[in-house]
Amino acid sequence: MSKSILLQTALALPNPDIEALIQGRMIVAMPRMFLNPGRTFALYPANLSVDLLSGDRHYRSHFLPIAQKALAQLNSETVLITAWARCELCQMLNDPESLEALSQLTVWTTEALQQTVLEKPYLFLAYLRVYLLPQPFEIPVQSSGNFVSLSKSLNVTDSTPVLSESIFAKRRQKLEKLEPPEHPELEELQSALVHLSNTNPNAKQLDAEIKIFLGWSENLPTTKPDPDLDWIKTIAQIGNSSDGNGFEKLVRKGFIKLGFGNSNHKPEASLDPESTGGAGGLDFYCETPYQVVGECKATKSETVADGTPAQLIKLGHKHLQEQYNCCIKIIMAAGQLNRHANKTAIGNHMNVIRPETLQRLVELKAKQPGSIDLLQLKPCLEQQPFGEEADAKVNRYIDDVREKLKVRSHVLSILKKYLETTGSKRASVDSLSGAFSMSNPPKQLSREELHEILVELSSPLTGYAGRIKGDSLGRDRFYFLRDLLLDD
Repeated sequence: MSKSILLQTALALPNPDIEALIQGRMIVAMPRMFLNPGRTFALYPANLSVDLLSGDRHYRSHFLPIAQKALAQLNSETVLITAWARCELCQMLNDPESLEALSQLTVWTTEALQQTVLEKPYLFLAYLRVYLLPQPFEIPVQSSGNFVSLSKSLNVTDSTPVLSESIFAKRRQKLEKLEPPEHPELEELQSALVHLSNTNPNAKQLDAEIKIFLGWSENLPTTKPDPDLDWIKTIAQIGNSSDGNGFEKLVRKGFIKLGFGNSNHKPEASLDPESTGGAGGLDFYCETPYQVVGECKATKSETVADGTPAQLIKLGHKHLQEQYNCCIKIIMAAGQLNRHANKTAIGNHMNVIRPETLQRLVELKAKQPGSIDLLQLKPCLEQQPFGEEADAKVNRYIDDVREKLKVRSHVLSILKKYLETTGSKRASVDSLSGAFSMSNPPKQLSREELHEILVELSSPLTGYAGRIKGDSLGRDRFYFLRDLLLDD
């Protein structure tokens, strides 16, 4: 049951320090006086003297951009209070040898801590259990002593802690013993993700998962499916109807979703879904990463006549001239091609692809954004078979991508299970190789192949695993970060 607490004062701290506390990056503050354990107060973001003029002298490099942003948010008239805290412990430190270890567990540089000890007989280190306010509280700027009076009392509860009691206890124990952080490289990665997380959902999700792994947070953001899935799931339905214009728009949107582009805004040879080719224009044309030209044919049940591939040849030469011969050629058709149409398609190296196959390809891209490599898809579209048999080769490409995803998902599950079973924090390739081979995997992997996949999964761009690099394959160590979930 949450407790009701009345707050009448606020502890003045540098705004970057408060931001670090709210983000769960650290659980301590450096007040300018000793705090009695049990004391409660709001956190007042003050523009206290923080040395940012010479770069990273006060805050560690991975936190410096966040610190600068926090300081820039301050204004000269009002202060926004968003959190309160309870002091759990307050220590007086003056041991220079402990400052480097303390720096590794906080956002402050060793130099900043050393400077504080030089200026004062003691460094006060207060362990703060931080709670978020249900709504921000705005007060006029006050001269920053140790504490400032609130313009009105705040009645708060302890129902919204930044960290749970168990995680706070673990962090406190590590800090009291000055144990070095286990994964400093992840702190660097998380800080890099901060700049991407506002605009990139995948970066936001990885950012949240790394925070949980580091013990900075406990809750993942609510993940929403890609909103494009709503229209992606209608590609086959519209393709198997008489709505030719609607199908052409969906095909263009599908190719854009896959990563194709076109800077040509002329309606007769573009990829703009809102400016389709119309009579006499190409149904779709891609310029990058390679040229693709195509014709769409939405049908309910009728067969596709020879006029459809003939139309692509005619309009391709008309609008693209000599460039047409360099293009990959695709007919998006729901109906079966008659004998003459299929013969023309085969003879002119045209891939006939069904709406269901395009939907399957684009849906995989939406659910697993990094899964479709257009440069790997290109040879598939350039090679035989052509005509109606081309649809099967594209489906084989999709099946191959899904199989690779299943292998990687299985590798992660083995890494996770091995660490949980053994109680280890990291695993070598040799220890995982045996566990993997005995786990009924989708595909058996050599030691070198397993290592290659683990390195791939531990890339900062994927963030499914972490890697402590050794001086050889056998000395690399890997740890689990998050699952690779597949929608089968």
